[in-house]
Amino acid sequence: MKNIEGKVVAITGASSGMGKAIAIDLAEKGAKVVLGARRTERLQELVEEIKNKGGEATFMTIDVKNKADLVQLVNKAVEQYGKLDVIVNNAGISQLSRIDDQDIEGWEEMIDINLKGVLYGMAAAISVFRQQQAGHIINIISTAGLKISPMMGVYAGTKNAIRTISEAFRQESDGKIRITGISPGFVKTDFAGNIKNEEMRAVIQEDMDQMALDPIAIANAVMYAVSQPDDVEVGEIVIRPSKQN
Repeated sequence: MKNIEGKVVAITGASSGMGKAIAIDLAEKGAKVVLGARRTERLQELVEEIKNKGGEATFMTIDVKNKADLVQLVNKAVEQYGKLDVIVNNAGISQLSRIDDQDIEGWEEMIDINLKGVLYGMAAAISVFRQQQAGHIINIISTAGLKISPMMGVYAGTKNAIRTISEAFRQESDGKIRITGISPGFVKTDFAGNIKNEEMRAVIQEDMDQMALDPIAIANAVMYAVSQPDDVEVGEIVIRPSKQN
């Protein structure tokens, strides 16, 4: 983990769940974290928690649906710490329903956050990474899409789009900018709370209660990818509960 100390890492969706666990773990290992999310109060509390433990952290209230917000997050890292080593595109949302239910509002929200939001984060970071001739993109994807399931079509579609984009970028890159896709299965987060479909919300919550991983498991996967030497690229990590099909 010596390769983590001193690195500057920007994280979206950092106010809770996996993003929060990743931020705390990175800071404990000596990284300087720049946290972005919509919930200002939670970000403030997290920054204080990290600082009280001797870590370095700052935050910016952002919405990944706005590409300018991602540019500002990346610029804040460079202005405050002089560089950006890693961006973790973690922000995501799910609306699970049959396609013929035509939840167009839910589709658009997932496309805006899960797909366009990640692309905006990648674009903002790549602009800095090109100047530095170095950088690492971590995209938090999902096991959704590895196994196609009813009710998850559009959600899985957004995640598979990022999986495809991540692999394409890996092939296009000359190695100076690395990219890693991390696909979690069920994790103990507030993921289910945003689902409008009551039946699906209940099913997902029950699965989470029975087998979901602690978010630290995903943080550990991020640590592994980020801690590798500059000439090593971890392409994709799939991490799920052992009970999950």
